[in-house]
Amino acid sequence: MQVRVTVRLKSGVLDPQGKAVETALHTLGMTDINHVRQGKIFEFDVDATSADQARAEAEKAAQALLANLVIEDFQTEVLGS
Repeated sequence: MQVRVTVRLKSGVLDPQGKAVETALHTLGMTDINHVRQGKIFEFDVDATSADQARAEAEKAAQALLANLVIEDFQTEVLGS
């Protein structure tokens, strides 16, 4: 089953990359875009017999390696088989 793990900085954690992107967008004239936050997306296949098992494996991977739980939150979703 294919899964996606989205990792983002927790609210309140300084995001210098997001701020740099926001500044660049403003420089390009897109001044209506504000409060940019950056993140990362991981997509991978899990050998699982159910969506619940695939989600559990993805959450295990996120907690162990993909996200820094001190400063980041993550969300998992099963995309299909």
